[in-house]
Amino acid sequence: MKVDKSLPLEYGTEQNRLNILGFWVFIGAEIALFGTLFASYFTLINRTGNGPAGAEIFEIAPVMIETILLLTSSFTIGLAIHAMRMGKVKATITFFIITLLLGLGFLGIEIYDFIVFIHEGATLQTSGFTAILFLILGTHGAHVLVGIFWGIFIISQLFKHGLTPRTNNKAFIFSLYWHFLDVVWIFIFSFIFMKGML
Repeated sequence: MKVDKSLPLEYGTEQNRLNILGFWVFIGAEIALFGTLFASYFTLINRTGNGPAGAEIFEIAPVMIETILLLTSSFTIGLAIHAMRMGKVKATITFFIITLLLGLGFLGIEIYDFIVFIHEGATLQTSGFTAILFLILGTHGAHVLVGIFWGIFIISQLFKHGLTPRTNNKAFIFSLYWHFLDVVWIFIFSFIFMKGML
C-alpha cells in the first residue's frame, strides 16, 4: 500500500481517497432522505386534526439542551480530527469518547421529548403533523444512535492499531457523518422547533 506523505494520513492512499469520495456520495443520498422528510413535514405541518400543534407540545429548555449537546459534540469531533492529524492517539480517543457521551446525552433528552409529546396526546396515530414529527425526529435520532455504535467501533480500532492510514480514514469519515447530523439538527431546531413555537 503506497502512502502519499504529502497528504494528511486519512487521504494518504488511493483507496482512502475513494472511500472519502464514496462517503460524500452517501451523504448526498442522506440529504435527499432528509430533504424528503422536511418537504413532508412542511406539507403536513397544519394537519393537526384533533391533536396538538407544535406550539402546544414543544418546550424550549430541552430543545436548547439538545442543541448545545450536539453542537458541542461537533466541536469535540473536530478536536479529535485535529489531534489525529497531530499524531496524538490518546487525545484523539479522548475527544471521540467525549463526542459519543454528548451524543448519548442528546439521545436521552430526545427520549424525554418523546415522552412529553405522548403525555400531551401527540402520538404517531394522532395526526399527520405528529406522525411526520415523530418520523423526522426518530430518523435523526436513529442516525445518532448508529453514529454512537460506529464511534465505539472506531475507538476500539484506535486502541488496537493506533493511528494508521486506515484508522485515520475511518475516523475522518465518521467526523463527516457526525457533522452532517449536526447540520440536519440545525434545520430541525430552526424550522421545526423554533418556527413551531411561534
